[in-house]
Amino acid sequence: MTKFFEANEHCALQMDAQDPLAQFRDRFFLPGNTIYLDGNSLGLMPRDSEEAIRRVMQEWKTQAIDGWLHANPPWFYKAEILGALAAPLVGAEENEVVCTGTTTVNLHALVGGFYHPQGKRTKILADELNFPSDIYALKGQIKLKNLPAENHLVLVPGAAGDGQLLDENEIIAAMSDEIALALFPSVLYRSGQLLDMPLLTKKAHEKGIIIGFDCSHSVGGVPHHFDQWDVDFAFWCSYKYMNGGPGSPGFLYINKKHFQKEPLLAGWFGCVKEKQFDMSLDFEYTRGAGGWQISSPSALSAAAVQGALKILLEAGIERIREKSIRLTEYFIFLVDRLLPPEKYNLTIANPRDPERRSGHVAVQGNGNIWRIHQALKAGGIIPDFRPPNIIRFAPIALYNTFHEVWQTVNRLKEIIDNKEYESFPAERSAIT
Repeated sequence: MTKFFEANEHCALQMDAQDPLAQFRDRFFLPGNTIYLDGNSLGLMPRDSEEAIRRVMQEWKTQAIDGWLHANPPWFYKAEILGALAAPLVGAEENEVVCTGTTTVNLHALVGGFYHPQGKRTKILADELNFPSDIYALKGQIKLKNLPAENHLVLVPGAAGDGQLLDENEIIAAMSDEIALALFPSVLYRSGQLLDMPLLTKKAHEKGIIIGFDCSHSVGGVPHHFDQWDVDFAFWCSYKYMNGGPGSPGFLYINKKHFQKEPLLAGWFGCVKEKQFDMSLDFEYTRGAGGWQISSPSALSAAAVQGALKILLEAGIERIREKSIRLTEYFIFLVDRLLPPEKYNLTIANPRDPERRSGHVAVQGNGNIWRIHQALKAGGIIPDFRPPNIIRFAPIALYNTFHEVWQTVNRLKEIIDNKEYESFPAERSAIT
């Protein structure tokens, strides 16, 4: 693909002129005088979300409690409606997905329901490169079974080299007859490596292991086919590539073959809808993803997600992925061409194969990389930093341009060439 790229500004502008998704940029609120490349942490606000929030506020104002059944759509069914809308993004049936809770709460609910240590199978398999919140939750779930986490959580280490990637063969080798459940991220949050989920699922099932995935860094940017792959369960947030807003509700997926499994982290919004207000003390749960809800949905937060989903579905996840690959490929091409590692001490931490890479580019540097990150932000370019030495740049297909990628890499070169980073502190701030 790189043979079609050139390092000049004209090439970037020409690609923007031919971009079939360019129209969607105007559907977002773009921060003034900035190039926003942090959509892998928090997506920008869609105009459709603002409209949807205003509508729910009006419904609350005029209908009060009647909005639970008479709003459009009714708040009472909002979680299931949003789940059905999101289902095509992950290759699932409508009742296999629900919009509920938050990422780590959903992790606890799912692992709590699927992790049943018996006989030799008492351990959970995960990885050392996972986001810390997932590891905290897994250790907690093991302790809830009165087992010691230190020898019941098996963590696959980073592969040989810089330790930023996982080797699927090493993961498969760790799938012993002592593993009851496996949990992995779809994408490694630092390096952007996209794991081979169908392969891992197939190998786990061959060894009698339940497997689930945290897809927070992929849904909305990468197509998934959970049913085809036979994934047991999955969960993800909606505030990154789905653009649902800060702290917006999460999603969870349950393969239909597990619909009879009882949700143990039970709550009344998991009840069969027709009987929820019977107020029975016996939990008759919905046979579907909806049964794994715990609490009432937030109508206002869910409205923001609904507005964002409207844009995602209009654009189409396949087209989004196609442009995302091209944006990240162009970014890597420019770094290779303009910032050779022998002179600039920068390397690409992502896999080079675009099919193994998600939606962000991980630029790994030396001891000055945090200061370089600050210099970028001071000049209106907004990536993010992940310790110890990675700047993540996420050019989002729905609102970023090829020209912004060109501007960013050239600005990165200027900062290093002119040593502008030297005027910034070496100490990290609380939020990076």
